[in-house]
Amino acid sequence: MRKNWSQWLFGIVSGAVAAVMMPALYLQATLPDRFLVTPGQELTIQSDVALEAQPTLNNLPLEVYSSAGNTYRADLTILGGIKVKTVTVQVVERQSVTPCGTPFGIKMFTDGVMVVGMSDVQTESGRVNPAKEAGLQMGDLILTMNGQQVTSNTQVSQVVSASNGSPITVVFRRGEEEHTTTLTPAYSKTDAGYKAGMWVRDSSAGIGTLTFYDDSTNVFAGLGHPICDADTGDIMPLLSGEIVNARITGIEKGASGDPGELKGMFVGEDPLGVLEYNGETGIYGTLNRLPVSVNRMEVSHRQEVKEGDAKILTTIDGTTPKEYAIRIEKINFSDSNPTKNMVIRITDPDLLAQTGGIVQGMSGSPIIQDGRLVGAVTHVFVNDPTRGYGIFAENMLNTATNLAKEIPQTS
Repeated sequence: MRKNWSQWLFGIVSGAVAAVMMPALYLQATLPDRFLVTPGQELTIQSDVALEAQPTLNNLPLEVYSSAGNTYRADLTILGGIKVKTVTVQVVERQSVTPCGTPFGIKMFTDGVMVVGMSDVQTESGRVNPAKEAGLQMGDLILTMNGQQVTSNTQVSQVVSASNGSPITVVFRRGEEEHTTTLTPAYSKTDAGYKAGMWVRDSSAGIGTLTFYDDSTNVFAGLGHPICDADTGDIMPLLSGEIVNARITGIEKGASGDPGELKGMFVGEDPLGVLEYNGETGIYGTLNRLPVSVNRMEVSHRQEVKEGDAKILTTIDGTTPKEYAIRIEKINFSDSNPTKNMVIRITDPDLLAQTGGIVQGMSGSPIIQDGRLVGAVTHVFVNDPTRGYGIFAENMLNTATNLAKEIPQTS
């Protein structure tokens, strides 16, 4: 009887410890190491578990650290004192930007040409694939061929054709590393010419939504996710590009298994802006003119975003954005996937009736809550187009701010 009692007590204690440790370990893994606050603001984090932030100030009052430019540490605890982790708190002036929600056309060219497919060459002696034999793979970025920089499909074809079957020295990038290989084109009896056995891509075009514009730096942000190659899924490395005005002309309504799409067209010859960066949190560049007349809006820090009602600013007809009701259902602070910080649901009956929810082309639509810009739409759930992901505006603003430091400013 005593043994059974001990086992029962041990099980109760073990269960209680696990109940405490599991949320602590989860929060430790998912909470970021750094938070921003404005002068005079204390760190408060929205969480399913009551989470407290205790500044570690070396016995000095918080006021000493509460002016912009200062940084201090804070211990995050749950259940009245169980430490989760220590984070850095940076005091900054709150930034404001102009939210857009306007459609724009994207034209970009890659830095090199990307291998997006392989195709065997039918020769007199059978099928061969020179690209595979050279060790090339889908997603590789070809930079030079025989010392000549290649930036277009046409250039690759010209070098291969002119080789007459002689070996070609190819420099390519895979991930962050550059490699050199030798590719020997094969003569295709089908096409009566020399072939490399690969498909390459040098450009991309499409329509998305502008998220915001910062007139203090002339930098814009859009999409909230990178432009990736449709075949490889890799981020397309930007060589050059521009954005142009666009008009939404129709809607392919979303349904379960089919996310739908905004149909649009490029408008006008003059570029709206220059593309400078295609990265994990979206596309960025400089604008020649502001596409929409909207007042500036403060940007929320990530910990200020909360579950509940919000709005998106998006365009589903013509060129003028409108506000539509949504609900933020879940918040994820983890930095491991900076484009999926929120789960959102479209609740606006008008938007649901016209689009079925989130459709392709709405990526980048600003998310507004309590009069502040909190994020942008990034992805749709394929099996439930009424729901999708959003990125924190703070993540996009951080990228835009870093880019502005690298772009020469004109007076």
